Amino acid sequence: MPHLRIEYSPGLARRADIRDLCSAAHAAMVEAEIFPLAGIRVRAFCADHCIVADDHPENDFAACTLSVGAGRSKEDLQAAGQHIFSALQDCLAGPLASQHFALSLGIREINPALSWKDTPIHARLKKED
Repeated sequence: MPHLRIEYSPGLARRADIRDLCSAAHAAMVEAEIFPLAGIRVRAFCADHCIVADDHPENDFAACTLSVGAGRSKEDLQAAGQHIFSALQDCLAGPLASQHFALSLGIREINPALSWKDTPIHARLKKED
């Protein structure tokens, strides 16, 4: 269960290709080699209404949250997080070059006793290997 949620301001879609951002994040998650391919999800959602910092009309943001299942070491998660964050930074180099953009990534670990799943995708991908 490595699920990356990207919430972004409406103006970012005019400054960056959101599909490319999702693709870069997905590739980085695969490259991290600690997440099962069948569990990887990358979702992006535009915040229709938002105020960023001083409410300057050029302000934009991308706030990313990676939810993962328990069981990975802190060091592995830090390395994967840094790899994913670097991919996001590369993809968003244009907006990051301005003084009107904020990028964040946080990782949260899901308690397995409080998480339910029914995912036939895992079985299908195992058969295809």
